[in-house]
This record gives sequence, C-alpha cells and structure tokens, in this order.
Amino acid sequence: MSITDVIALVLVLIGALLCLTAAIGLLRFRDVPTRLHAATKPQVLGFILICIAVGVSLHSWPVVAFLVPVALIQLATAPLSAHMVGRQAYRNKTLDGESLFVDEFADAPAPSDTRD
Repeated sequence: MSITDVIALVLVLIGALLCLTAAIGLLRFRDVPTRLHAATKPQVLGFILICIAVGVSLHSWPVVAFLVPVALIQLATAPLSAHMVGRQAYRNKTLDGESLFVDEFADAPAPSDTRD
C-alpha cells in the first residue's frame, strides 16, 4: 500500500464522516436555518474531500479534469439551493422570527404574483 493510497483512504474516511454528520444533522435539527447549515457546509466539504481522494488514488489527469468541474458545480449549487429554501421558509412563515438577528425582508414589499 503506497502513501497515496493511505492519503486517499484518510480523505475518503473524513469525507464520509462529514457527509454522515450532515445527514444526521438533517434528521436531528428542528428548524430550517440549522438544517440548511447541516445540509450545505459539512456535506459540501465531505464531497470535495472524497473528490480529492478519488483524484489522488487514480493518478489520472483526465479524472482530475472531470472532478474539478463537478466540485465547482457543487460549490455553486449548494449555497444557491440553501438560499432558495431559506427564502421560501421565510415566505411561508415557517422560520422563527425571534431567532433572526436581522430581518432584511421585514420592510420589503410582498412579492407580487405576476402569473397570468
């Protein structure tokens, strides 16, 4: 077993543990903001660590060239989806208003429904 295999094994283990904690957080946390935190931060970091482990273990530049856009897309879509879920939770009034430090939408006009 080479040193790169050991590095890849450790990275996969840490990444899998981070993804596991994200899944447990989604089940255990009660409100939307804490669930969003659990769904985005540890899951994305765990996924990126697993991608790095795959690149290290396979020793192939085409694999790395494939994994870099995959990781970048994950970095772009996770915060975007969390933002949209949080915004919808605010609009549905499923957020605890007292837990918000700053409510930037309090003075904003309600969104108009422009569907025909």
